[in-house]
Amino acid sequence: MTSGKPMRADARRSRERLLAAAADVFAEQGTGAALDDIAKRAGTGNATLYRHFPDRRDLVQALLAGRYDELRTAAETGLNAPDPMAALAGWLRCFIAHVTTYRGLAASVLDATRDPETELSASCQGMRSAAAKLLSRAQDAAAIRSDLTVTELLCVTNGIAVAAEQQPEDIPRLSSLLIEGLQEHP
Repeated sequence: MTSGKPMRADARRSRERLLAAAADVFAEQGTGAALDDIAKRAGTGNATLYRHFPDRRDLVQALLAGRYDELRTAAETGLNAPDPMAALAGWLRCFIAHVTTYRGLAASVLDATRDPETELSASCQGMRSAAAKLLSRAQDAAAIRSDLTVTELLCVTNGIAVAAEQQPEDIPRLSSLLIEGLQEHP
């Protein structure tokens, strides 16, 4: 909730408690957890939660604030790495780690980014643009399939997150299979 006015100290503390509780509850139950559970864990009432976060999308967006900027920065840093494929593979592992933070996160993010007016969507666009440059660099080095688009890459990467929700121990193997499968073979 941003109205342009500075937030009172007690309101800021409530918001911080709600975000901390959301992180804990989402880690335990996934992003589909009851918002009432989050308010209860934070020690606030439902009205306080909804005053700060009118709906689940707003809460997820606030919880993820900055993470896509970090992924964008990581992709931009990879543009200077000597091995384009290693840089892309490293970034993909970072992205997969992010989208598997909470069960249901991949679907929640896809839903939130459908609205181009959200902050989360804007952050995702910056990350997507940097990832496209990282992908292009690996393609220019003939290290990865030349017909792959960044949308396809992010789609299959999100697919790993969804597939691994029930068996998170499969993430390293699925990530390796993805990366190896995308490489250009002579």
